[in-house]
Amino acid sequence: SVLRHVWTPIAVTVCLVAVATLCKEQGITVVGICCVYEVFIAQGYTLPMLLDAAMQILRGKWSIPYSMLQTLLKLIVLMFSTLLLVVVRVQVIQSQLPVFTRFDNPAAVSPSPARQLTFNYLLPVNAWLLLNPSELCCDWTMGTIPLVESFLDIRNIATITFFCFLGSLIVFSLRYPGDSSKTVLMALCLIVLPFIPASNLFFPVGFVVAERVLYVPSMGFCILIAHGWKRLSNKSVLRKLSWICLSVVLFTHALKTLHRNWDWESEYTLFMSALKVNKNNAKLWNNVGHALENEKNFERALRFFIQATQVQPDDIGAHMNVGRTYKNLNKTKEAEESYMIAKSLMPQIIPGKKYAARVAPNHLNVYINLANLIRANESRLEEADQLYRQAISMRPDFKQAYISRGELLLKMNKPVKAKEAYLRALELDRTNADLWYNLAIVYIELKDPTEALKNFNQALELNPKHKLALFNSALLMQESGDPMLRPEAKKRLLSYVKEEPQDANGYFNLGMLAMDDKKDAEAESWMKKAIKLQPGFRSALFNLALLYSQTAKELMALPVLEELLRYYPDHTKGLILKGDILMNQKKDISGAKKCFEKILEMDPNNVQGKHNLCVVYFEERDLIKAEKCLVETLVLAPHEEYIQHHLNIVRSKISLLSAAEQSTFPADGTAAVGEKKIPFENLKEVRNEQKTTQTLNSNINKGQSNSKKRTEKNNTDKETKKKSTKEIKDIEKKRVAALKRLEEIERILNGE
Repeated sequence: SVLRHVWTPIAVTVCLVAVATLCKEQGITVVGICCVYEVFIAQGYTLPMLLDAAMQILRGKWSIPYSMLQTLLKLIVLMFSTLLLVVVRVQVIQSQLPVFTRFDNPAAVSPSPARQLTFNYLLPVNAWLLLNPSELCCDWTMGTIPLVESFLDIRNIATITFFCFLGSLIVFSLRYPGDSSKTVLMALCLIVLPFIPASNLFFPVGFVVAERVLYVPSMGFCILIAHGWKRLSNKSVLRKLSWICLSVVLFTHALKTLHRNWDWESEYTLFMSALKVNKNNAKLWNNVGHALENEKNFERALRFFIQATQVQPDDIGAHMNVGRTYKNLNKTKEAEESYMIAKSLMPQIIPGKKYAARVAPNHLNVYINLANLIRANESRLEEADQLYRQAISMRPDFKQAYISRGELLLKMNKPVKAKEAYLRALELDRTNADLWYNLAIVYIELKDPTEALKNFNQALELNPKHKLALFNSALLMQESGDPMLRPEAKKRLLSYVKEEPQDANGYFNLGMLAMDDKKDAEAESWMKKAIKLQPGFRSALFNLALLYSQTAKELMALPVLEELLRYYPDHTKGLILKGDILMNQKKDISGAKKCFEKILEMDPNNVQGKHNLCVVYFEERDLIKAEKCLVETLVLAPHEEYIQHHLNIVRSKISLLSAAEQSTFPADGTAAVGEKKIPFENLKEVRNEQKTTQTLNSNINKGQSNSKKRTEKNNTDKETKKKSTKEIKDIEKKRVAALKRLEEIERILNGE
């Protein structure tokens, strides 16, 4: 029970201190407070008593009492625990202190004696903030407190006065017994010990003054003030005065608290209140600019950023802020000038010497920002690449530099080097889904879809909701043509539209997948959703019309094509499909002719448009014009067998008509009876796409379907008729499939 009574509180204390230390380094100072409390409060020792006991033990005249041994053991356990916590904390930060610049704490990089004099002067400054918190500021870095560079500086009087007062309190609390000295001792412990990590005593900190580090010391300060007030109020002469003073303090501090609450209404009000206290802090000017920048008020933000550069001309971050704001205002020239000034302030690499300067990571962004700015100019891509490499040379673990350089190398058509950059970035961070995604894009450029898909999958393993990886991997699966991958592609596209319900591209590609699977109703539904979200969606409109065409709903396709051509009057494939429907379904030869003529107006060398116009001439019974048209088309495409074949048919008909002196073709010509649909060639040629052969429809006998067949029709004509019928049907099937596939490929290549 004795062990539980003694050591349980110690164990609980150590655990709580460990938790506090993981939250904030100041938590570890609680151990020192506990040690002081154990020795001077719980055991009741004073400093003279401890010194006398130590002298007696050293002389061998006195053995250590059990109670003192027990106290000593407690202190050893607490100190050992503290040492262990320090080791753990150092491991957490990987044995490296945070990188601070000279702007954060100017005194830390100042020579002696300015360094020591300034650090000591900061102690009375903090004490004054506790005593009179009238001028509060959210940031005390940079030039907030000028350096004390000489022993003759009048501010040294404040430092000497502070140490004299503090020393007298320490002597009183340690030398004399009694409740008063114990109260003062605990108050001093709460003031001094938690403040030590922020005092620059053991290592420099990243600020000049920080009000947040005074929260715990303010507890000790309140104890000290309360104890002093109690001593005064106990004296009858000063009792009324002490109550009056207490009332005034409470009232004024309540008003100050109420007023201070309004300062914290927003970032803008907070930093503006700080500027009223201190106008020599460039960081405050920058922070006001950031607040305005977040509100998209770039003009006003620019004025504050420029003021920051005037207050602190060598502040790299301020010049970077000016450059970024100019860029947001589309003032590229001014932005580049500001970035160049910031770059000139960076430590310069000396050839032949090891670069050992510590550079703040955010300052290295000047190279990234400048490179991102100038790479918009195609003639300066090499210059941008040099900036990225310079940033990497200054900090080899600068991940963002590798990422940005990879993007630039892709733009420079150097996918192999881009791959190297991304692989180096992945060595630094293999859990970054964006990096795996970028590497997949590189493999697409390298024509390696298998590796690209693997990297897309890796990105999705790390982030299942990575929208770009979902969308592009689904497209890659769709492009592979492998039916086994279509279910997974559909699953990913469904996930994508769940994340991006307003993106028409997701619904469009779902529609394309449904068309591949011959699910016409589902494809129609997806296409309509895409068009509803994005009226004038070029590919969705055309493929919906194509879907209607291949499912024998040509008349439903016409209004869709009309809408497509209203947005895109020069859509060649839309004009070809419209002409096809007008010719074969609406029997509107004139309308079809206009479509094909418009194609030739835009592109006189368009073989498909030219050939189909020849078909129109044939339908108009103008065989001479049709022959001339086909001859011109054959000149444009001399290797196309179907054009030569159709030309032979026309010439055969001309010869037949000349021999028989007839003005019309026989009803039982070389085409199948009743087969009046005009087949068309693929609307677009792409790599590895097999070209279909077209057959000219020679059945132009409209309105004579019930007439008798000519008796002179021979067996050769019948064989030709059967061959023509089969060929036409095969071509039409190939055409429809090719139209859909090619439109999908065009959409992907165009980035729609």
